[in-house]
Amino acid sequence: MLSNGSIIPSSLSVKDLLWQVQWDKEKCTLCGRCCAVCPVHAIELGVHRKRHVQIPSLAEIGPATSSSNVYQVYHGVRQRTDPAYACIGCAMCNLVCPNGAIIPLKSDEADKLRFHINRGGQPRRRGGRRNVPDSLGTLDRIKFIRISMLTDPALDAGRHEFELRTLLGRVLPPEENLKLYRENGWIPPVREIYPLIIGSMSFGALSPSMWEGLQMGVGYLNEELGMPVRMCTGEGGCPPRLLRSRFLKYTILQIASGYFGWDEIIHALPEMKEDPCAIEIKYGQGAKPGDGGLLMWYKVNKLIAAIRGVPSGVSLPSPPTHQTQYSIEESVAKMIQSMSMAWGFRVPVYPKISGTSTALSVLNNLTRNPYAAGLAIDGEDGGTGAAYSVSMDHMGHPIASNIRDCYLNLARIGKQNEVPLFAGGGVGKNGKIAANAAALIMLGASGVQVGKYMMQAAAGCLGSESDRCNICNIGQCPKGITSQDPRLYRRLDPEKVAERVVDIFLAFDTELKKIVAPLGRSTSLPIGMSDALAIDDKAASERLQIKYVV
Repeated sequence: MLSNGSIIPSSLSVKDLLWQVQWDKEKCTLCGRCCAVCPVHAIELGVHRKRHVQIPSLAEIGPATSSSNVYQVYHGVRQRTDPAYACIGCAMCNLVCPNGAIIPLKSDEADKLRFHINRGGQPRRRGGRRNVPDSLGTLDRIKFIRISMLTDPALDAGRHEFELRTLLGRVLPPEENLKLYRENGWIPPVREIYPLIIGSMSFGALSPSMWEGLQMGVGYLNEELGMPVRMCTGEGGCPPRLLRSRFLKYTILQIASGYFGWDEIIHALPEMKEDPCAIEIKYGQGAKPGDGGLLMWYKVNKLIAAIRGVPSGVSLPSPPTHQTQYSIEESVAKMIQSMSMAWGFRVPVYPKISGTSTALSVLNNLTRNPYAAGLAIDGEDGGTGAAYSVSMDHMGHPIASNIRDCYLNLARIGKQNEVPLFAGGGVGKNGKIAANAAALIMLGASGVQVGKYMMQAAAGCLGSESDRCNICNIGQCPKGITSQDPRLYRRLDPEKVAERVVDIFLAFDTELKKIVAPLGRSTSLPIGMSDALAIDDKAASERLQIKYVV
């Protein structure tokens, strides 16, 4: 950029940008669709000036003749180099171009834009997942090696009926249940659910079209296909009509440190036709451990503000911890028990925490109180709508080893069948959702939570781990998945999202059966069945206490 004829510190060339827009003048018809659809205004219509050198013909050559310059002015598309409008590589321009005249291409060198993104003294925030080189993570390298030879494994998955179900809730021994019932007239509530849960993505983080599509898909899976799939709302409440409908029983309501949306939920209690499936209390999320949630002001429109009980157009950061609890002991005694009381002790209540080295301390405290219905752990590779890059790239604990530590700890104290563990964070990161889920279940999880995968597979999210798109935080999602702008979210058809959600679960169900069938387990999930696992990394095998194979 030039200012008064001088180059300023933030001046960049197109070569310095991570994504460079290639435009073909011959194909372009100047319809303007590409500029209109660009979510970050990285391209604009401009006036170009081109010099042509005219050389006289042989007949015109004389003593006074010489070549001359002719300048041609034409209109076309040009890329902006201001870091605030840097191309994100979403390729929406290519999708709408009728002639294929434009497409973003990734730079062939390490981009220099990363040194210019902290303008205004603000660290970089972004959506998506951590930006790491493409490589197989621990989950993707795990193999399933235990094969039952009693029957033909190739036939079992298609021939046998499988009960792919898990339990959400505290499963106490019969004598403890009887003691609780005699003393309090109460036993811990337990839900039978599908082991793949749509993780917490709030109404506000997701667009109305995306949220509605997910709910429609979950409703169809339950009522038409008999698959007890559940979806967590995330922080921020949910539409009032859902709270008063029969579909609430397929929903896990989340309360987090900001308490956003809970006034609406509490007021709807007398009118609820069904109890929610469970209550999740969020203390942390894996993509930004130690931070609270954040819904940036771009996405806080009047509807979101009304549901959350705040003014519109303001950022909504949640505190990093619950301000009314300062220890997990206090949480169990106060938050978990009070939420249980609100629904007459009919609904399971459990906390969700970030994957950290303190997870074992939290779990040990939960085992001592029957009101805690389980524990959800979110690993470092979890997706997020808005987080500081430094948090996403440098903080957190891998989910595989964290869930394994917790399960082995439960096994040591004889409670591995009592407190269900739910794992999230990076499940399906490379598209292998069933294999990742099966590995986590055999490491000790009772079920898995997925969020970013649903956005990628059900709605065609354009973000990637190589820093493509990933602008979920500013409400300019080119597909309308994480935007509250009607001009953007109307691009997304909720019914098509619902169809894809159903497809995903049916495919997952088939693949999980293919993995479970050869183990000789057709009546229950192989929770903690680690003798069926192996990995080609010696250090990982020792850390996870599974077999090492080469």
